[in-house]
Amino acid sequence: MNPLENCVKARAFPGSDALYCLNTVKNEQGPLHRRPGVVKNEQGSPHHGQMRVKKLVHHTRTQVSRIRLGTWNIGSLTGKLMELVDIMIHKKVNILCLQETKWVGEKAKEIDGLDFKLWYSDKNKNKNGVGIIMDKSLKDHVVEVKRNCDRIMTLKIIINGIIINIVSAYAPQVGLDASIKEKFWNDLEELIQEIPQITFIGGDLNGHVGRVAEEFNSIHGGYSFGEINEEGKTILEFSSAYDLVIANTLFKKREEHVITYKSGTSRTQIDYFLIRKRDRLDCKDCKVIPSECLTTQHRLMVLDSKIKYLRRNNKSKSYPRTRWWNLKNENKFIFKKKVLELGQWNINGETDLMWLTVANCIRKVAKDVLGESKGMIPNNKDTWWWKDDVQEKIKEKKICYRDWFKNKK
Repeated sequence: MNPLENCVKARAFPGSDALYCLNTVKNEQGPLHRRPGVVKNEQGSPHHGQMRVKKLVHHTRTQVSRIRLGTWNIGSLTGKLMELVDIMIHKKVNILCLQETKWVGEKAKEIDGLDFKLWYSDKNKNKNGVGIIMDKSLKDHVVEVKRNCDRIMTLKIIINGIIINIVSAYAPQVGLDASIKEKFWNDLEELIQEIPQITFIGGDLNGHVGRVAEEFNSIHGGYSFGEINEEGKTILEFSSAYDLVIANTLFKKREEHVITYKSGTSRTQIDYFLIRKRDRLDCKDCKVIPSECLTTQHRLMVLDSKIKYLRRNNKSKSYPRTRWWNLKNENKFIFKKKVLELGQWNINGETDLMWLTVANCIRKVAKDVLGESKGMIPNNKDTWWWKDDVQEKIKEKKICYRDWFKNKK
């Protein structure tokens, strides 16, 4: 048997592997030579030629979409909650980190009229305090709330199996004692060490990272404002130690979209978003919105990021409910009389059957005598004042603020 003829049938790889299946074949031009075998790939195209194979598309409910986060030092939350939520709706902010809320307690508050939810934490009256507001698309995804102190708060949300941590932080001011500053950064370090997943830290960190930070080029994008100070160096060192990027230094913006604090002639950048370095490419934009006039000094800053999530229908169902609270006064006697008239009081039957008969009788009589509600959730009493005339006044205030802002320039 000729060994060269056997080589024609020998394969080192499966026949479907067109790139690696090298067959020994004869041609009309002379000796044996080796070339890739002609193998079809079950999609109708050979290994040569210019036919283009259509990409297979897998239709799933998982989508890549944008989420907008914000951070804002509001001075005090008292009297500002409804307008704050209105701004979130107008600016399409899904999650908002708040500083200096000054609301004592560790609580959560449903804003039923607008379907938003607030979590807040503060131990000292008229001092410090942090909070986080989420819109209706994300508020039901919260699985854990951690109130570390009156300066740090964390919410953990899970969207389509992806864990995301939202941190609202409020660093001590420059003039405070060094021990208070050290405690804040130690608490924040302990928190970051515990959460390896996707993390967004939004807050007033009371430091200037400066326009240029040559030692920290990997975490500082180079687009900032002002000169670096000691507190800003602490922010950079902390970010470098935990592979965090300062998101609002990554994008080239006008000064008005970089400055986060403005009071008189003083203009600074002290509010920041910190994100994981590995998530840097998912961050699409980060800027200040100077047009909102809810506060006179600090400004709203927003960050746009890509996120994968699973669309769900979160519409709540309502069921009719018996108005048992009407069982009083004259209704009590009517109810008792009808139950005794309609009830089949057989004490010799089976226990389960007797109970079912009596229960059905009571339900039927209650429905007839007391009536049924539609089962709708009542509106939040705190929103009674948020009416059309109030909203019109707020709009007028914003227009006046913008005119004043332009004339001031």
